Amino acid sequence: MNKKLGRLQYILLDIIGSAAAWTLFYIYRKAAIEPLRYGYKVPLWHPDKNYYLAIILIPLFWVSIFWLFGSYRDVFRKSRVKELTQTFVITFLGVIFIFFTLLIDDVVGSYAAFRHTFVVLLGLQFIIVFGLRLIYLNVIKGKLKRGTIGFNTILAGSNTKAIDLYRELTSQKFSQGYLFTGYVSIENGSNALMSEKLNYLGRYEMLPQLIAEKNIEEVILAVESSEHHLINSILSMLEGQDVIVKVLPDMYDLLTGGVKMNYIFGTALVEVRTEIMPQWQKNFKRLFDICFSGSMLVLLSPIYALLAFGVRMSSKGPIFYSQERIGIHGKPFTIFKFRSMFTDAESTGPRLSSADDPRITRFGGFLRKYRLDEFPQFWNVLIGDMSIVGPRPERQHFIDQILKVSPNYRHLHKVRPGITSWGQIKYGYAENIDEMVERMKFDILYIENMSVAMDFKIIFYTVVIMLQGRGK
Repeated sequence: MNKKLGRLQYILLDIIGSAAAWTLFYIYRKAAIEPLRYGYKVPLWHPDKNYYLAIILIPLFWVSIFWLFGSYRDVFRKSRVKELTQTFVITFLGVIFIFFTLLIDDVVGSYAAFRHTFVVLLGLQFIIVFGLRLIYLNVIKGKLKRGTIGFNTILAGSNTKAIDLYRELTSQKFSQGYLFTGYVSIENGSNALMSEKLNYLGRYEMLPQLIAEKNIEEVILAVESSEHHLINSILSMLEGQDVIVKVLPDMYDLLTGGVKMNYIFGTALVEVRTEIMPQWQKNFKRLFDICFSGSMLVLLSPIYALLAFGVRMSSKGPIFYSQERIGIHGKPFTIFKFRSMFTDAESTGPRLSSADDPRITRFGGFLRKYRLDEFPQFWNVLIGDMSIVGPRPERQHFIDQILKVSPNYRHLHKVRPGITSWGQIKYGYAENIDEMVERMKFDILYIENMSVAMDFKIIFYTVVIMLQGRGK
């Protein structure tokens, strides 16, 4: 399914609904409020420049606040009952903001007028917006039930339990939204009975590759009792993958972290929850990243010019250094830094730097000491490859070595990598694999405790380290 198109359609409905609600509210005020204020009837429809300005800004305000609270996330999986509650709560908060910023000084100063204005605006905004959303969600649910749309799914398992689960999921009167691409085996090879129903895609070790190649959205684990010991390794393998993982409920005691029960037409599955911070904080974090990095690129442009001149004069070669790193969900991206080493620094292959590394130029040492070489990464943050705060991204060459020592490194790919991190504050630039693993422990601890407050604390200590010149 086209998730982006669905999200845009949902946003467009909110814009239309919010504009309609504000227009009806405008007419209500002309009919009920302004006659009390002026002492005579006024035309019901006589829009002025304030109305035209509001009809643009008010819908944008509502889209912004709905986005902040995560209303546009995973549109096709929304629960209509849950959406009703969330829409009302967010609308209530938004109307309070509009009332106390735009309307409180513009209505008749009586309690009745205050109440009526608030209730009418709340009612119009909620009823119209949720009404349009309900129509849209009903259309989506209908398409899911008919099987015209669905989620690309892989079934992990090939024994009796997997076959029984597949039959149960596909024998219902209405489709449950699973578009099975195929199945992978856990310990054994292909199963003849299962292969009659689904394509055999290989063993479970191929899941990360299959998820990327076949645009998989859900993975259902159906294993036998004798295969339970593999659950943790499979979940660890899927860490950082942009998929929903579900298992049968009798495996509940084998899972760590929170879980969410989903009862779908009599089939009970446990959804492994990967949420690491509330949606509004995730959106606020991204909004802060955009505003902060954009401001830094503009405000620090004179410093960028001076640093670029210093790099150019320090040694021959380009001003900027680019390199492929691994980001969120294991996707590669190109990171940018001010060049701090000689151009042939890795002529013999990938190497980590050390405190007295002869490959570092004199000016490069200054850049690293105050972490100024990282400044170009504000561009990476602006375009969405990175965040201000997050685990430092590594090259695939070193990730492969870390995974041999600590498979939990995959946990770091659940979030965007950052310019600075808790591990970076503690260890700075890692000089070997052991230090990378030690730094990783703090980054995993950060991920498990992610919050906006934590980010600001890490940013504060990063600035302190920069001013003290304690980078390395």
